[in-house]
Amino acid sequence: MNRERMDEEQGPGRRRFMVRRKVCRFCADKELKIDYKDTRTLTQFVTERGKMTPSRITGNCAHHQRLVTTAIKRARSIALLPFSTARN
Repeated sequence: MNRERMDEEQGPGRRRFMVRRKVCRFCADKELKIDYKDTRTLTQFVTERGKMTPSRITGNCAHHQRLVTTAIKRARSIALLPFSTARN
């Protein structure tokens, strides 16, 4: 279907919301460093179940997302971060 047509079908009262692009917090703040020993920062990029949060949710650029992923893996290997928090 045509996009203009879809807008007409939704009616005149519908508003379109602008989706704001998330900004990489490491690019915005040059003082903030990614370090595997800094568990407080790394826990913001891990869900409650222990999964790493993807960059489309966190807003990190590809370069910094790779660095965060490596730091999380290093912190897990030396037991600073848990691999999972689920109890079976």
